[in-house]
Amino acid sequence: MNIKDGDAGRESIAAAPISAAKGGSSKRRAKRGGRAKGRGPGQPVGDSLMRDAGRLLATLGQAETSAFVDPTDPASLLIHRRRSGISVGAGRFALAAAEALVRGDLACWSAAASGRRDLQLTDAGEAHLRRGLAPEAAMAFFHQHRATEMATVETDGGPTRVRVDAEESPLDWLRRRKDRKGEPMIDEASYQAGERLRTDIMLAGLLPGVTARWDGMPSGGGPASPGEATDRMVAARQRLRHAFDAMGGDFSDLLLDLCGFLKGLEQIERERQWPPRSAKVVVRLALARLAEHYGIEPAARGPGASRGIRAWQAVVIEGGRV
Repeated sequence: MNIKDGDAGRESIAAAPISAAKGGSSKRRAKRGGRAKGRGPGQPVGDSLMRDAGRLLATLGQAETSAFVDPTDPASLLIHRRRSGISVGAGRFALAAAEALVRGDLACWSAAASGRRDLQLTDAGEAHLRRGLAPEAAMAFFHQHRATEMATVETDGGPTRVRVDAEESPLDWLRRRKDRKGEPMIDEASYQAGERLRTDIMLAGLLPGVTARWDGMPSGGGPASPGEATDRMVAARQRLRHAFDAMGGDFSDLLLDLCGFLKGLEQIERERQWPPRSAKVVVRLALARLAEHYGIEPAARGPGASRGIRAWQAVVIEGGRV
């Protein structure tokens, strides 16, 4: 009897932890089931949410893409993309992925005129995309804070593909920026005229030096005396004088800030106390006037529309007199 009682006691003691473990696992399953039940349909969680948010962020970074809440399903986000002037559907995401981007300051909500909620990328979201698309890990920080693009430049060995800083000049930003009609804010003629003026300003030495000088007598951006100016510098200053005389005082100061000191439109408006979004209109007029001065046309024209020489007149010299 004593042996049997001891065996029964040992069996009851050994069975107790097993039942406790079963109770604990059942409680954990109940908790997981409760969380799963509390989650609504179409709401990803954890890693799946991060993957969907990353895909949504990459989709918003594509050109001519818009995202807005589905009017028939408030828990979904519709993606539309313009193709040949027509808006077509390009996918659907869960609203939870959009909210994850908003919490991370990678996107923000904006109210459209029709009353719908649109999702747009923030500056931090665009920087995050540029960092992820960096071709080299060592240049990720640079690509995060600057917009770069591939360009072909002429070198001694021939044309070479290089990566250039697209935000170095406000002219590049104006050429990439699209208006409501989908056209660049400035045409190619205005861009080439601005770059030509910028080159002359650099060659003329009008900009102040911002780096360290190791010579005995530091000086400003230009030569200390007119005798130190090179022929290239003198020619650039003559071209600038002719351009500024043709432009007038108001346009000359504006283009000097835009093409020389590389000031953005917001800074120009703030310094001149102009209304918001008014600088782009004045800049377009100034660059168009500059292109007209340089004789740069947006399209090639025939001899009938040219502004060249209308007639030739011969000069006859008789006895040393004209």
